[in-house]
Amino acid sequence: MKSMRPERMVKLAVKNLSQYKLRAGLTMLGIIFGVCSVVAMLSVGEGANREIQEKIQRMGSQNILIKSVKIPQEGSGGGSNFRAIASYGLKYEDAEQMSRFVPNLAASTPMKVLHFDTRFKERRLQTDVIATTPWYLRVQRYRLMRGRFLTNTDMNFGSPVCVIGSRLARILFSGFDPIGQSLIIDKDAYTVVGIVGDIAQGELPSAGELWLDGENQNVYIPLRTYLQKRGDLFIQWNEGGSVLEQIELHELILTVDKQEHVVRAVDAVRRILQKNHSKEDYSIIVPLELIRQARETRRLFNIVLGSIAAISLIVGGIGIMNIMLATVSERTREIGIRRALGARRRDIVLQFLMETLILSISGGVIGLVLGAVIPLAISYFANVRTALTVPAFVVAFTVSVSVSVVFGIYPARRAAMMDPIEALRHE
Repeated sequence: MKSMRPERMVKLAVKNLSQYKLRAGLTMLGIIFGVCSVVAMLSVGEGANREIQEKIQRMGSQNILIKSVKIPQEGSGGGSNFRAIASYGLKYEDAEQMSRFVPNLAASTPMKVLHFDTRFKERRLQTDVIATTPWYLRVQRYRLMRGRFLTNTDMNFGSPVCVIGSRLARILFSGFDPIGQSLIIDKDAYTVVGIVGDIAQGELPSAGELWLDGENQNVYIPLRTYLQKRGDLFIQWNEGGSVLEQIELHELILTVDKQEHVVRAVDAVRRILQKNHSKEDYSIIVPLELIRQARETRRLFNIVLGSIAAISLIVGGIGIMNIMLATVSERTREIGIRRALGARRRDIVLQFLMETLILSISGGVIGLVLGAVIPLAISYFANVRTALTVPAFVVAFTVSVSVSVVFGIYPARRAAMMDPIEALRHE
């Protein structure tokens, strides 16, 4: 008997499986759920990873972020009177020394970050007011949507101008063009000269169109303007009353010329701060280090998710092996007849492996479809970011087929190794 042609072998395998539709469907469930879980888990993990990476990237891989940190002081319990608190946090001297002594420094961006009530006509909104320098926009990589950002002229003359975030513009200035309008920040008047939005925002609007609704609702003013109006002292309200605090700089962003110079620059920053501060009233955030940590976390996360999902595939493979063993027992006489007619052991092995392949491929394809639908549903209903990737589909499908074939080899070999005479006698 000649070897059976591949197309004939496929038709025979489909015919054999169609005789037991319910059994074949239940057998495929293990593969379907396994592939589906692999794709869905990796998609959710990839989506979360991308969101974290984007947030870190927004900080700038070439940036070093330094923030003032308040250290609890003795005897500063609650009370209704003003209590002078020793100044803490970053100093102007820190920024000056870093500009001089930190190697490969491209830019230094000082900031005061305050929370004020902003008002336009009868509309009010509590928001963050950032007193900073003109190069803040480039360092933070925000998008200028209308007008202009702060300039050196604004800094030199202490101009009472401000730039607002697109969300703040939508809320406070709905029905008005913000450019040129007067915005009251606490009790001080500032003229709006520009609108900025997040970097992720899309197409820019023209001057006569409604601006896009971004997440940015901050107000940006020149640092010198704020210092001339308010200085470094401010009142901090809490449940026990109010306290008088003095912070020269809330934050300082240092931008290094190249990524490979960041580590060296961070070492210099730490030395300067340790020398100038007796207490650690500051924190240093290095986005480049966070990116590397996130990548390592992503790798471990994918390994864990993949291992969990692989268990489902193994269970599916065991299910296929059990069903094929039952099939071999039921078709013992058929195997004996085929051997008696000249079929070789290899033909028997290939026939049963073909049936296993059809089950695993069919289940894998259905699993891929469900694996693509579930992350989309999660994104839609739970507002959780997911990301479908080609490697997730390839890995899930390849592993499912491989596992099925591996578990299908034993039943196929068992069928091929039967004694033809004994098989013919089987009732």
